[in-house]
Formats: sequence, structure tokens, C-alpha cells
Amino acid sequence: MQQALPFFLPDPIDPPSPAAPVVDYVRVRRARRYIIRVRPGGAIRVTIPGGGSRREAEVFFNKHRSWIEREQVRVAAQYAPSEWREGDEILLHGVAVRLRVERGARSWMLVVGDQRVRVASDVADLRPAAETALRHIARRELIPKLERLAQRYKLPLTRTLIRNQRSRWGSCSRAGVVALNFRLVQMPPVVCEYVLLHELMHLQYHNHSKKYWRLVEAVCPDYRDSERWLRTEGKSLF
Repeated sequence: MQQALPFFLPDPIDPPSPAAPVVDYVRVRRARRYIIRVRPGGAIRVTIPGGGSRREAEVFFNKHRSWIEREQVRVAAQYAPSEWREGDEILLHGVAVRLRVERGARSWMLVVGDQRVRVASDVADLRPAAETALRHIARRELIPKLERLAQRYKLPLTRTLIRNQRSRWGSCSRAGVVALNFRLVQMPPVVCEYVLLHELMHLQYHNHSKKYWRLVEAVCPDYRDSERWLRTEGKSLF
């Protein structure tokens, strides 16, 4: 099975068990040392420097297992999902929208933008229902948008998936399957489009080489501004 190339969050995430953690080994030629980062869901990213090896990275990882387990507990507590209640504001297309409940005689509906989802009359935490609404919006908007971009740049996209990813904004497999985080619909449209283009360009270069970034810049000249938004504002979507 082909492995997808992930587009990681600025501060890495996804809950594994300490006995069998999810570990991504990523080579960064500019890195000068091995680095371990624990994402807010518990998964781990190990950076391999330019002169390093996968074997040395695994030794480095095993040497720091105790620290990793403590860090997983700390990060999990820090990034525990907060509750959303009626009247709270969340981002949609980069704009704050207020969560609103329509109370009918037979059913109650949560309204997020133009999307409605049914909620129980006694529910306090609206976050699960609101995220369901966001997933509906993502399927309706992101899939056709990605397909249009793929057609524009004549790229071999075979399938698009909408997922609840807690460690990345998207991923692209060598088979042409692109998975997108439903939270992309919360971003400003220009940032969302950058992420879509970022993944599509991996259909040309399945790496983060200089050639890849030149291709990204050709289709998205201001991509660094979007990268900056993801670093500074992206975590707020979780």
C-alpha cells in the first residue's frame, strides 16, 4: 500500500497508546540534530537531520521513551477539546459565525452558516453537532473545488476524502488520493485554497524538495502568507 505524504500542522497531533505510538520519521536536510515532537493527539514526529539515518533516529526515539510518554500526557491535557455552547462563535470561511439553535415543536436544529443539523433538546455541548455541520459543508465545498483545481493544472487526482484529521491539514498518496481535514472550511478562502494546492502539487512531486516548493510558488505566489496563518491561527481550530 502506498504511503500518503502528510501536510503537518505547525504544532504536531493523534492519540496512540504508549505501547504502540504512531511515529512519523521525517528527513529535514536543513536540520542539524534529531528532534522529537509530540502532537496534541499523542502521535510523534521524529526529525532526521541531513547527515542522519533512520536507524539512528529509532535509537534516539527509544532513548527518550520515558520523556515521550510524559509529554503525551501533558500535551493531551493542554489540547483537550473545549465545549461549544449556543451563542459561541466559531470560524467559517475565516469569518466568526455564532452557533444558533432553532427550536421547533418536534425537533431542534443547530445552525452553522447555511447548514442545519438536528440536536437533542437537552444537549449542552454543541461541538459534536457543529463539527458534523462543518463536515457536511466540507464535503459540499472542498471536493468539487479540489477537482476543479486538479483539472485546471491537469493533475491525476483519483479520489478525495474528507476526514477528521488531528495531526495534519491534508495528505496525498501516490495513488492520487487526497485526504482533507474538514476544518479547512473554517479558514479564510485563500488559506484553504493554498492547502488544496499544496496537496495537489504532491501529485507531481511526492516530497518537499526545492522543485516541489518552486511548483507551489508558481501556482500560489503568496503561499508564505498562508503558511504564516496556519502557524499562528491554525491551532485555534482545534
